[in-house]
Amino acid sequence: MSPDNRFDGLDKLRARLEAGGGAEKIEQQHARGKLTARERLAALFDPDSFIEYGLWVKHRSAELAGKEFPADGVITGKGEIEGRPVFAFSQDFTVGGGAVGERHAQKIVELLNTALKCGIPVVGFNDGGGARIQEGVEALSGYGRIFYHNTLLSGVVPQISVIAGPCAGGAAYSPALTDFLVMVEGTAHMFIAGPEVIRAATGETISDEALGGAAAHASIAGNVHLTGRDDYDAVALVKRLISFLPQNNLESPTDVPFPGGVVDDPAIDEVVPEDPRQAYDVRDVLARVVDGADFLELMPGFAPNIVTGFARLGGMAVGIVANQPLVLAGSLDINASDKAARFIRSCNVYNVPLVTFVDVPGFLPGVAQEHGGIIRHGAKMLFAYSASTVPKLTVILRKAYGGAYLAMCSKDLGAESVLAWPTAEIAVMGPEGAAGVLHRKALKAAREKDPKAAAALLAEKVAEYRRTHANPFRAAEGLHIDDIIRPAWTRRLLIERLGILRNKRELRPAKKHGNMPL
Repeated sequence: MSPDNRFDGLDKLRARLEAGGGAEKIEQQHARGKLTARERLAALFDPDSFIEYGLWVKHRSAELAGKEFPADGVITGKGEIEGRPVFAFSQDFTVGGGAVGERHAQKIVELLNTALKCGIPVVGFNDGGGARIQEGVEALSGYGRIFYHNTLLSGVVPQISVIAGPCAGGAAYSPALTDFLVMVEGTAHMFIAGPEVIRAATGETISDEALGGAAAHASIAGNVHLTGRDDYDAVALVKRLISFLPQNNLESPTDVPFPGGVVDDPAIDEVVPEDPRQAYDVRDVLARVVDGADFLELMPGFAPNIVTGFARLGGMAVGIVANQPLVLAGSLDINASDKAARFIRSCNVYNVPLVTFVDVPGFLPGVAQEHGGIIRHGAKMLFAYSASTVPKLTVILRKAYGGAYLAMCSKDLGAESVLAWPTAEIAVMGPEGAAGVLHRKALKAAREKDPKAAAALLAEKVAEYRRTHANPFRAAEGLHIDDIIRPAWTRRLLIERLGILRNKRELRPAKKHGNMPL
């Protein structure tokens, strides 16, 4: 038998399995604006680098006897992204709707186990109809094992989930357990109870998109970090995201060459207005500080009063947390605290240094915030920064008041270096509020006699408080900040300090883990 004849049958069988649900199902997938499972992997990985595992797996459900589910509805394997090894799985909606059965789950679990042993990141494409009903408790058991292994990998290797189609019921919890979520706009939907269930239970009518589309998760629920216009855009976001992360928790992110050197930028001196009541976009500051103005903002639509994301300084990857004066004056509320705390912990477990830019008037006051648990949620930020052992640098741009000043990574919470611009105001509370408290009786008496005179007295006392307390020089005297700098120097000084701190060592008490307020 010639070699061609010997392998002809094997090649035909492989081609049939690799065709997934067949030409008609693939055409339907494309008609929905979606790539197939294999096309997504081809877009993710370097050409010819993907090696598949478990192509020949078959289900063993008696109820599905005689029905072929190629690769049991999920493609698993390893490829390379710009030369870096990465494991991935991709649910195949053309095969049984991508539903999870026993063997389907086993393939994912084995992939996760291998990634754990090898210290290699994992990317998962979710496009399935939930648990395979015909397999009953075996399908549910499969989900449980996936959740368990997502948790084992958490903090060891980066896990990135792409919601590329339906992801309903128990299926939604696996992505929720991973580090970062990317969702495709228009074609992806994620929810625990779908519109039909909600309508039956409450009588409410809502569409798939309004309930669990990318916009809802990105701006209301806060479940996803990034959204892509289509599958290709989502894959590009995954590649960009993974470029800032190491292979595992024992490594550091890879440095990259940066053009232009370290040059002071006088234009940044004018970004922050002198009037402390005037808003500005903190992203204008970030664009002038980070390499090439390249900043990957995460969760931009959720809690926009705080900005989080990745960038590079002098070629070194950093995580950035910054108050956004354009929204709620940059104050911290429940959602901002949750968003920042989660990002801080993500940076810490993957050895990404943290750079914090501060312009915060305080925690947001109000009955809704108090009853919603702002104390508990705000404490998450305090805990996250205090527990982080990566290098931590802080720049105070303008306001830094009260407990929110501490929550934005003060020296007391472990910042190795705190720099302040001359516009910084560091105090227990804002000058207006402080003057009102300190001179309450005098102001009350003045109002009773002459309201205009009272207003002039208040202005005088506010200016006096700003001179004596709400300025960076008082804080510098007590070594609460390390230096008061010209804004133009910020990039240079941050790069210098990061270079010194990159081999930082910090000993902590031996314990199982801290008990973070949740």
